[in-house]
Amino acid sequence: MTRLLAATFATLASPLVLAVVVVALAAGAAATVPAARSGLGSHPSAEAVDDITPRLIEIYRGAAERCDGLPWTVLAGIAKVESNHGRYAGATVGADGIVSPPIIGIALNGTNNTARIHDTDQGRLDGDTVWDRAVGPFQFIPSSWAIYGTDADRDGHANPHDILDAAHAAISHLCPNGTLDDIRAALIGYNRSTAYVDKVLDWADRY
Repeated sequence: MTRLLAATFATLASPLVLAVVVVALAAGAAATVPAARSGLGSHPSAEAVDDITPRLIEIYRGAAERCDGLPWTVLAGIAKVESNHGRYAGATVGADGIVSPPIIGIALNGTNNTARIHDTDQGRLDGDTVWDRAVGPFQFIPSSWAIYGTDADRDGHANPHDILDAAHAAISHLCPNGTLDDIRAALIGYNRSTAYVDKVLDWADRY
């Protein structure tokens, strides 16, 4: 996702439904959620343990440690809303962290309430040389990945389909300065949809 380009995956009846949305902010969107928001502690809830593998919990925790003020549960909430922790449409997270088959959104061609975003990566990430599509478990569009993409596992390749790389890239987007005072504002920057932000925070509370 990106602060500059956003669109919605209106046709996907799943956690991808609000991937990169163009929505006018509601009047109450400026309300802040402080970093110390109650209920977002470090210990996984029973629901978190049931819904997220221990390995992914550790990935989210490790990535969130890079941002003072951002609980790992918020990162987990993003992953839940975007791709059901890499499980969307039967995908799985491999031992190497790669989500397979790749999770690729619909063409951002101006239909289905999407933004009109012509190809920016020659199809390298999304396989589409005409339009951009959001990719990976955190649903980055290629132009956003070009800014925030991270090689967290140091394999020489920043890969949006690698859940470790993608989780750390999400932290780079949410928390570029290493500290965060307002979670809601950071999430609005990640996806300009108050409904999306509310969903992420709801899952963060549950986790």
